[in-house]
Amino acid sequence: RLMLGEDSIPLKEGRVAAVQALSGTGACRVAAEFLSRFPTPGAEESDSRVVLVPDPTWANHHSIFREAGLTVAQYRYWKPQTLGLDLEGMLADMRAAPRGATVLLHACAHNPTGVDPTMVQWEQIAQVVEERGLRVLFDSAYQGFASGDPERDAAAVRLFVSRGHRILLAQSFAKNMGLYGERVGALSVVCDHEAEAKAVESQLKLVIRPMYSSPPLHGARIVAKVLGTPTLRELWLRECKEMADRIMDMRALLRQELVRLDPDATGSWQHMTDQIGMFCFSGLTREQSAALREKHHVYITGDGRISMAGVNPGNVKRVAEGIVAVMHSR
Repeated sequence: RLMLGEDSIPLKEGRVAAVQALSGTGACRVAAEFLSRFPTPGAEESDSRVVLVPDPTWANHHSIFREAGLTVAQYRYWKPQTLGLDLEGMLADMRAAPRGATVLLHACAHNPTGVDPTMVQWEQIAQVVEERGLRVLFDSAYQGFASGDPERDAAAVRLFVSRGHRILLAQSFAKNMGLYGERVGALSVVCDHEAEAKAVESQLKLVIRPMYSSPPLHGARIVAKVLGTPTLRELWLRECKEMADRIMDMRALLRQELVRLDPDATGSWQHMTDQIGMFCFSGLTREQSAALREKHHVYITGDGRISMAGVNPGNVKRVAEGIVAVMHSR
């Protein structure tokens, strides 16, 4: 309900199959097994076993789908030349995908780039998905933690549902609820009718039973209590926005420091504030990322991804100094 909305027609009509999962990873793994067992109607079985993931994506996505016996392919997403979305390449790769394949989409705050399509671009993506008859799996790990507004962060998913897509939705409450160690997640499947939803739910349970049998209760009950109690829900919404706003402030401060230290640098570092969510895809090369770690003791991933949650007013100057230094080293 948090993602689909209080007025969701599929929910009101009882045609959403939903199961609790072991956070987002578990939800994606159950989805992968379900996709492996049930080919897309009307599609070649080999085609329906193809899952397209963005390049780049969360590294674990590749392993999750391969473990289910699916074929992982990629579609272009990040454009290094602009440090932004490669919409043209993304749409071209989706048009070239086999009919009946599944496309994985990040619901908001794309990991690792922090680059999300605009709503106009989401419309274009939905149109191509429809034309190619692709199945859609949304992975939502940061709802409310991206923009600070869960309603805004749900816009892409709700757009696809409103256009009639029978999506699969993997949700994690690890980050937005601060429950990382509790492994709280859900997998939902939007179906054509209530009877189908019941059948799908039964099949999902058959996938789960030999996999991990049943999920833990504690974290899930916390989420249900918070979202189901108006005063607690309001408090959570306020705190979620405070955290998202803090990360946005750190993006602006880091960009400000970089411009101050290197005013003649190519580009304006605007991509740091254009991106959204916990991560900033800095544009640093693997060599520069390694130098930042080894020479300046500023730790980011090898692909240049900065965890903005780790940046604060006390260390932002040092982070900026390290970035500028490795960019100018030869």
